[in-house]
Amino acid sequence: MLRLYCGTGRMPVIQITLLKGRTLEQKRKVAARVTDALVEEAGANRAAVTVTFVEVTKEEYASGGVLLADKQ
Repeated sequence: MLRLYCGTGRMPVIQITLLKGRTLEQKRKVAARVTDALVEEAGANRAAVTVTFVEVTKEEYASGGVLLADKQ
């Protein structure tokens, strides 16, 4: 899940929710590419772009009303 918040204060703020297990290097690369895209495509100020990661387990995330832990 990717959320883009454009409220008051520093913006944009991008929140990425994903399953636990990504490495620090993977998160670095995702943060850099998301930031690059906002700078290039939306004219965002690089220093103002904030990317946050919310990691969840399969027991904490449901899709279509079913926990991922219960899906095959």
